[in-house]
Amino acid sequence: MTIAFWCVLVAAFLPYAFTGFAKFQGDFGPKQNHAPRDFLDNLQGARKRAHWAQLNSFEVNPAFFAAVIVAHLAAGAEQATIDYLAIGFVVSRVLFGIAYIADQGLIRTLIWATGMGCIAALFLTAA
Repeated sequence: MTIAFWCVLVAAFLPYAFTGFAKFQGDFGPKQNHAPRDFLDNLQGARKRAHWAQLNSFEVNPAFFAAVIVAHLAAGAEQATIDYLAIGFVVSRVLFGIAYIADQGLIRTLIWATGMGCIAALFLTAA
């Protein structure tokens, strides 16, 4: 399995790290699992932003997954390039979540754009 495919696995589970931050700071218990969406929707501050980082991560993952698969299917795409772009995407998503939780809007946007650039570049390697 390539490094890029391992990055797909990491990206698939990364949103749950943000969920963990949102759910397991301070008060937690059975009420979270009775109505977890209500619980998460009523959070405030950094915990609410962690939830939003989770949602954004779930939204962007399909494009990343498709980009990695398309890049692998393309004849002539260099594996090292695919791997580096996939690593760059995962790193950008970790930094994105940290910036989101820390309420650093401009930095978060720049990091988000970097991750989207990695997705675009993965598709372009297939061109």
